[in-house]
Amino acid sequence: MTILDRLTGLANPAAALRRAIHLSDGGKPAEAFPLMAIAARAGIADAEYRVARCYLEGSGVPPSRMEGARWLRRAANHGSADAQALLAALHVTGLAPAEVDGKGPGSERLFERDSSSEPDFAAALDFATKAAEAGSATGRAILGYILTSGPKPMRNADAAHRWYEQSAAAGCAEGCLGFALSLARRGGLADRGRIAQEIRRAADAGLPTATYLLAVITEHGLGVTQDLVAATSLYQAAAEKGLPAAQFRLGLALIDGGLVEHDAAAGEAWVRRAALAGSIEAAYLLGDRYVKSRPPDFVKAAAWYLRAAEAGHQAAARAIASLYLTGNGVAKDVKEGTRWLRASANSGNQEAQIDLANLVLGGAGEPDDTTSVAEWFEAAASSGNLIAAFNLGLCFAKGVGVRQDEEQAAQWLRRAAEGVAEAQYMYARMLQDGRGVAADPQQARVWFAEAADAGVRDAQVALAEMLLNGRGGARSPAAAVQLFERAAEDGHAGAMFALGALYAAGQGLPIDQTAAQKWFADAADRGHGQAQLMLGRYLSNGLAGERDPATGRLWLERAAAHGIQEAADELAEFASD
Repeated sequence: MTILDRLTGLANPAAALRRAIHLSDGGKPAEAFPLMAIAARAGIADAEYRVARCYLEGSGVPPSRMEGARWLRRAANHGSADAQALLAALHVTGLAPAEVDGKGPGSERLFERDSSSEPDFAAALDFATKAAEAGSATGRAILGYILTSGPKPMRNADAAHRWYEQSAAAGCAEGCLGFALSLARRGGLADRGRIAQEIRRAADAGLPTATYLLAVITEHGLGVTQDLVAATSLYQAAAEKGLPAAQFRLGLALIDGGLVEHDAAAGEAWVRRAALAGSIEAAYLLGDRYVKSRPPDFVKAAAWYLRAAEAGHQAAARAIASLYLTGNGVAKDVKEGTRWLRASANSGNQEAQIDLANLVLGGAGEPDDTTSVAEWFEAAASSGNLIAAFNLGLCFAKGVGVRQDEEQAAQWLRRAAEGVAEAQYMYARMLQDGRGVAADPQQARVWFAEAADAGVRDAQVALAEMLLNGRGGARSPAAAVQLFERAAEDGHAGAMFALGALYAAGQGLPIDQTAAQKWFADAADRGHGQAQLMLGRYLSNGLAGERDPATGRLWLERAAAHGIQEAADELAEFASD
């Protein structure tokens, strides 16, 4: 700034402002700022507003949101509608620093790093109302937003609609967008054309959100002619302006080829940009893609899942919990996995609630989890969720989160048995044993059959036993053998032991001691105590051919370790020989 400019400015602040505007428009913000400051200190509202903008934008002066807000307040108090509108916007977004005192911040805080705070809707409402009543189209749009999305006591949809309409009529892009959304919320199909028109006005003015919404309605033909090519171009335009929602949608379109030619690499790049810009859905999708890649990249998946989970994504919290519980991509940490599972469950994710319940039923989790688990299941079960009914039945059966009550357990398991195979098996067991319900072997056999047909191995074995001993209906050794064989093929140790016993006794099968020993051995390898006893006997006594007393003794010792007294007695006989 020349000496002449300074002298002119001091003598005539209004002239200083005119000179500053000329310099600023000419691309000389550093020379313009001192003259604007002279005019601002003289109390000219427009100059105060311009100085505020310089501080907020770092134009001609180092940026300082604190100083910008201070000058905005001065301009607003002097009646600048533009300052009032901008100050309202800063308060809505939590970007308006609080004043330290009536004189503003000290010099030592002038250029300190700014930080965001919570939105101040009360202050925003005050400034927006003043700006709107003074005729500011932007102020009217901001006031419409506050009356739509502010705290519930402030909301007034009808008043917001009127302010948006006035703002749109004045040509404000934000007002056009707000008016379109207000029309859409009112739900009138006849307004689709008007909604599209207002969105297009906002998009033509360069609002990224409006461009994205125009892409959405163009893709689906809502109020405009459906045009997938045009929709893709609009998504691209909004994405290039940095809008995460548009970046995510464009990425999905490239990945699945729904709107444009398939290009997974480009699509993933856009999804990654959306995730880095804050889209939690994009972060979750990236995690899923890395888990499902061949081979899976659990380390990268964990990083993206964690990013989304920390931002509150329910499914991502469940996904990162699974990785912690299994040790995939992260160090195995059951406590951390349970914590994330609890976070997902508490947010309402029913799959996470079931997962957490299974951990709790297995003895994991915190004491408070048991009560939560029972409450979740009762709410879901009461609304018809059969899986929840099954789990609630287990809670009553085991006293998890509720008082143990076998009658209640039987009732909920019976309800779940209409569609849950495990519930059919559990309910059949209660009917068989007479727990929580009158003993009914015939009905038990019916429910065991239902569960067996659904592939529940324990049910196949239980039904086979009933067919073998004739409990609850006619005997059918041949059918029993078939069921035992099905379960044994799936690795059921009890079924293997049963087949060994049947071959040994010739019940439903021809006597075959070699086959018996083979099945006893298979079951013994899986930790079946009685099978270990029988295998020890077979090897010790050569019942299937060659004797092997040393190996037989080892199997008897394993059986004795299971608490089987017969094995202990036979070992004692070994010692006495």
